[in-house]
Amino acid sequence: MKVTTIRLPEEKLKIIKAIAGYEGKSISKVFDKMAEEYILRHMETMELLKIPNFHSECVAGLAEIKKGKGKNLSEMAD
Repeated sequence: MKVTTIRLPEEKLKIIKAIAGYEGKSISKVFDKMAEEYILRHMETMELLKIPNFHSECVAGLAEIKKGKGKNLSEMAD
């Protein structure tokens, strides 16, 4: 496992330490769990970004919507 340094406001660190102490966990365990949850929350986004042309199609779709074009949800294929 690698070692890293992060910068946090003192107040946030105090709260995290207090919660970790109450739960009987180390700060390392708390940050490991937070990293795991962060990764899981963003996995779907990462999968979508793997789709070829996904980003450019989204940008083009937003441009259409801004011009008043596009499709209603009822017109979309399932």
